Order: sequence, then C-alpha cells, then structure tokens
Amino acid sequence: MTDQRAQWPSDHLIISKTDLKGKITYANRLFMQVSEMHEGQLLGKPHSVIRHPDMPRGVFRYMWQTLQKGEEFFGLVKNKTYTGKYYWVLANVTPNVNVQTGKINGYFSVRRQINESVEEVIANIYQEMKKIESAGTNQSIDDAVAYLMAECSKAGGYRDFVIGIAGVRFK
Repeated sequence: MTDQRAQWPSDHLIISKTDLKGKITYANRLFMQVSEMHEGQLLGKPHSVIRHPDMPRGVFRYMWQTLQKGEEFFGLVKNKTYTGKYYWVLANVTPNVNVQTGKINGYFSVRRQINESVEEVIANIYQEMKKIESAGTNQSIDDAVAYLMAECSKAGGYRDFVIGIAGVRFK
C-alpha cells in the first residue's frame, strides 16, 4: 500500500454490478481506470479485490446484512488500486431484483468521491473498529458492528450518519 491517492473527476461515478456472492459481473470504464485493472482482472473476481486493508470487516458484515434484507446500503469505503494507491468513496449498493421472479439476482453499486474532511471522521471510527476486530473472531466482528451502530446512533443509524457527513442531498 502507498500513501498516494487515486484521482478522478469528482462529478464522475464508479459503477459495478455483482452476482449474489459479490463477484463482479460489470465494471464501467471509470472503475477500471481508477482501480488500475482491466476488465479481465475484475470480471468474475470478488469485489473485495479492491478492499483496502484499513477497512474493518464489520462494515462489510453490516452491508451484507442490509442487502440480504432487500434494503439498499450506503457506506463509506476505502478501496485500493492495483498499484496500492487508495481512494475513498460513498458507496450506494442496491439489490437487483428479477422482475419475473421477484428475487434478488445480484447487486448494483454506484460510488462517488468524498472530501477529505469526511475521510478523517470515518477513518477514526474505522480504526477503532479494526482494534475491536483484532481478536480475529466472529464475535469481535459483531462487536465492531455494534460499536459502529453506537457511534452512529445519534444520527439515526449508519446510513443517515454516512449520508449526513458525506453531504448527499436527495431531490
């Protein structure tokens, strides 16, 4: 890993789709550009191929719990590029539902840049979560999720906390 930040125009969105297990089935050109990976390096691979080691596992446990309930997930995520650069995003992950069966058949993710002040706030929370998870057990991951929920409870939960500090406005 390096301390070098990956850059792209702030008004551009990174988009991907995955199957039910989180394996990438689609990556837009910006995703390939920012991750420094070509389509062959991404398609069929778990989305975790870009997971930065600073990210606590509890955030992804909470994400999967949310998605498996059929709800959309908003989260702040630090990713890595092929050469070890990093980039933070506000990720909006939505279940993709088959119209004929009504069942979830994958996930659609849209990610946008966040500013550095947001990174600082969430990085401190995530560092504490990583400390909690250092025991390396399933219980420690659950404890990290509980810590995250407690930290975000005043804002109405993680989703509202994330949307609030990222400054996202819905019309």
